[in-house]
Amino acid sequence: MEPAVTPGPSSRPPLDPGSSRRPVDPGLRRRRAALFLFMVATGVSLSSWVARTPAVRDALDVTTGAMGLVLFGLSIGSMAGVLVSGALVRRHGARPVIAVGAALLVVGLGAVAASAAGGLTAGVFGGLALFGVGMGLAEVAFNIEGAAVERALGRPVLPVLHGCYSLGTVVGALLGMALTAVDFPVGWHLAGAAACTAAAATWSVRATLPGTGKAQPGDEAAGGEGWRAQVRVWRDGRLVLIGAIVLAMAFAEGSAGDWLPLLMVDGHGTTATEGSLTFLLFAIAMTVGRFTGSPLLERFGRAVVVRASALVAAAGVALVVFSSSAVVAGAAVVLWGLGASLGFPVTISAAGEGARPADVDGTAAAGEPAPAAPDAAARVSAVATAGYVAFLVGPPLLGFLGDHVGLRGAMIVVLVFVLVASLLTRALEAPKRTVASAGDRTPDPAVEPEGRAKAVRGEG
Repeated sequence: MEPAVTPGPSSRPPLDPGSSRRPVDPGLRRRRAALFLFMVATGVSLSSWVARTPAVRDALDVTTGAMGLVLFGLSIGSMAGVLVSGALVRRHGARPVIAVGAALLVVGLGAVAASAAGGLTAGVFGGLALFGVGMGLAEVAFNIEGAAVERALGRPVLPVLHGCYSLGTVVGALLGMALTAVDFPVGWHLAGAAACTAAAATWSVRATLPGTGKAQPGDEAAGGEGWRAQVRVWRDGRLVLIGAIVLAMAFAEGSAGDWLPLLMVDGHGTTATEGSLTFLLFAIAMTVGRFTGSPLLERFGRAVVVRASALVAAAGVALVVFSSSAVVAGAAVVLWGLGASLGFPVTISAAGEGARPADVDGTAAAGEPAPAAPDAAARVSAVATAGYVAFLVGPPLLGFLGDHVGLRGAMIVVLVFVLVASLLTRALEAPKRTVASAGDRTPDPAVEPEGRAKAVRGEG
């Protein structure tokens, strides 16, 4: 069994209102705060780069096409980091993977800052590649760590964790706009962002618990390192459906991130400034949705909330595509952002979840949260990879389609994906198992008190 990779509560509220708010251990609170701080810093660093891409292009004195090739370094690095992160966590645990990812992220952003100041195109490409590898490594490992913290708390954490990232992107975008307005040197801006990220990462890594997600000697899961483990978990039909949901919802989020400003300019005739403000509105809606989603998840469960979220996102996309009013389309972006906000974090939480204990009549045992699934780290990594593939590959494909039917027409694909996801959300409910099989679970000492661990094993 995978240690300390146990995701959060089951798809229905597992605890009574009075018991779900048990006191939080100070060490666990610090661990959660470290996750939140690092995700804010990551969001600020990435959006700082995005906000200054025009200034970097001017500093490098390259064409838009050449700048696209430079940006490809970030995509290559991100995908490489995502693909290897799960196997590295299984071998070494989440903490060292987060540390290496954070270091590469900081070094990469620093290299971009220095290269932009010196007009070195190859240096910016290499810096973005390092930055992307660091992002990919840290993102998957942080989702695994966040799932363990979520389980230990007995309440949703991943939505707020991703909300912190969204908050960071908003802060970074506003800071980038302000520094651009006063013509602040892009090299010093990005160097400052790298320094702040380094400080946040140092504290966050020290607060992270060692061993989270690491496969133990003798575990069945430990025999399938790397690709074999990630391929094997896709034999589970429920995980395939969860992967389809995260792919669709991440596709909706990534498409807005890459194309929304241009969609408003070309499709609705807004100015470039209005298009940028529309994206900012989307980012704010994403942030609000993630910070306010936890109470809804605790009250209604994952399946209901994600189904409603997908339908809200579909309504927003449909209005942006089919409305002839730029004002209506701009307002609909709020629905798009709110609807897409919970898809990625909630599916990640569900991915590593095993069967919930059930009574002999087959009903879910009251007050009993779902344990970690076997190969939980590989499952979380596989679903996260599907989501990041949608982020990185989906938007460029929409651009190709947009050349033929326009961006508004291309977004119909996003609408169809999100509607299909709304039909699959029952997969987010934890499966049930009988009480007789409850003893098969190996409790996680990093998450459960010793007394409860003995109770699960049937000891006195």
